[in-house]
Amino acid sequence: MKKEFRAESQRLLDMMINSIYTHKEIFLREIISNASDAIDKMCYLALTDSSVGESRSDYEIIITLDKENRTLTVSDNGIGMDKDELETNLGTIAFSGSKKFSEEMDKSKAEEVDIIGQFGVGFYSAFMVADKVEVVSKKYGTDQAYRWESEGAGGYSIEEATRDGHGTDVIMHIRPDGEETDEFSKYVREYTIYKLIKKYSDYIRFPIKMLMPHPYVKEGSDPKDPEYEEVFEYEVFNSMVPLWQRKKGDVAQEEYDEFYKTQFQDNLTPLETITVRAEGLVCYDALMFIPEMIPEKYYSDEFKGGLQLYSSGVLIMDKCEDLLPEYFNFVKGVVDSPDLSLNISREMLQHDRQLKLIATNLEKKIRSKLEDLLHNDREKYEKFYQGFGRQLKMCALDNYGRDKEQLQDFLMFYSSTEKKLVTLEEYVDRMQPEQKYIYYASGRTLDAVDKMPQTEILKDKGIEILYFTDSTDEFIPDTFRFFKETQFRSVIDGDLDLGDDERDEKQSETFKGAFEFVKESLDGKVDEVKASTKLKTHPVCLSSGEGITFEMEKYFTAVNPELGMKAKRILELNVNHAAFRAIEKYRKDNPERAKRMCQVLYNQALLIAGLPIEDPSDYTDLICTFFE
Repeated sequence: MKKEFRAESQRLLDMMINSIYTHKEIFLREIISNASDAIDKMCYLALTDSSVGESRSDYEIIITLDKENRTLTVSDNGIGMDKDELETNLGTIAFSGSKKFSEEMDKSKAEEVDIIGQFGVGFYSAFMVADKVEVVSKKYGTDQAYRWESEGAGGYSIEEATRDGHGTDVIMHIRPDGEETDEFSKYVREYTIYKLIKKYSDYIRFPIKMLMPHPYVKEGSDPKDPEYEEVFEYEVFNSMVPLWQRKKGDVAQEEYDEFYKTQFQDNLTPLETITVRAEGLVCYDALMFIPEMIPEKYYSDEFKGGLQLYSSGVLIMDKCEDLLPEYFNFVKGVVDSPDLSLNISREMLQHDRQLKLIATNLEKKIRSKLEDLLHNDREKYEKFYQGFGRQLKMCALDNYGRDKEQLQDFLMFYSSTEKKLVTLEEYVDRMQPEQKYIYYASGRTLDAVDKMPQTEILKDKGIEILYFTDSTDEFIPDTFRFFKETQFRSVIDGDLDLGDDERDEKQSETFKGAFEFVKESLDGKVDEVKASTKLKTHPVCLSSGEGITFEMEKYFTAVNPELGMKAKRILELNVNHAAFRAIEKYRKDNPERAKRMCQVLYNQALLIAGLPIEDPSDYTDLICTFFE
């Protein structure tokens, strides 16, 4: 006799089938998890009742495919259900026998039994791929088995059946393939089932077996031209014991490396491995890896970071972004916890305190590992930084430097004196007694920066300069402003504050007329002309003063030229150079020639700064006039 579901209506079941789960393939994870729960209950019974006479090694989950009849069966030898339990557990949507069992279980034995099911809706996910589901179950200690059968919202029936031994068979009659995109036939193919088990249920703690085809040479066939036959043999698909749940001392690094390569499809061994086992307010295991090289498309919108999240060995999310801060999104790994609050489909997390506690602790572990590399294995840290340093810098700059305090100690820049990458902390520790600023110079390459005329005076005084060659570097001084109370200053700033103020004022007064002439000759192209306190052998350079730097101007011009953002242009002249003396001579004897000289020096200053010349053709013609 067919009975109606106790839940309110057809609409509720329809929601369970079509709305709760994002991916249809989740159904197999749910059915296998239920089978695992049933075996766990049997294990608990064996612990409390010596008459059971079964051990953990006796239990298994069997998958059976019938391609001709389009059925997929998941069988277990767990505790099973009697008629009343079939009525209660399967006749009432959202009733969880597993949850009820765990609430009633002896607390002293609770940690020995791991119950996955919590909501009582996982079973109904089978209707996403099946148009009819049969459940044949026999409870341990009883003689009669029962069959529960349903085609969905139309109701269900329960009748007596036969089954050898206690346990449950869930028989799913797979739907016909859809006319458009739904292909259901794949769920009666061995390889599809194998992939789904490896993806979602690889760490179920009981063996999951299925008959798989194997080619064998036919007996009596010609050895030179052998004939093969296909023989089906049972294979265990799942690993059962996750690597992260084993004691660190019992796992060789080679095992971690192989797990990483297989799990995250990387040919290279990881740069570092981080293991975590936490017990307390929240219990979890974590196994994390820092890759040796940046993943494909890492610095693009297509990349998505996050750790794989498991609950009691069952995959919940492939990439849980909430477990890592954005600046550590290069870390790969897994987190497994029985304490997570999951949503009804177990596909997503409810944002709760446990999740935040895990994320906070994982961040500390990653930070600690990077600090250890930085201070104790510099070569390895620099290798890491070559790949992921840009990510740290971008995140330090993001949101107006919100995370700069967390990241600034990890940043590195090339040093003019050390000839290698150094940290800001190391730079500040080496500053000269009277030095007020962290000096930096920006350019496209180390060689180009090293040859900048503005660096001459600082090098002459033995002052260390940081070379900024990444497009993000130029924004660090403006965002950070200070590093541990020490301000940043660019070598192209108008004033380097090197104690030359008095000389600067004297020269400005002495050559006031020459500077006015140069500025007029350039017809508004520069904001100011002044005597340089930076130049030693070079005749001219440009400085930007306060605000936007030349590197920022180049960046904004490339990204959004319509903004028209330009740095201030201060032309600095080396009054001791022959070029300046020539201008002084000709501005009195031949003003037109002197003006052309001013224009040549200005264009040379643009070239040195890496800025475009307004009219290269005019500049070429201008140079040629000096051959007349």
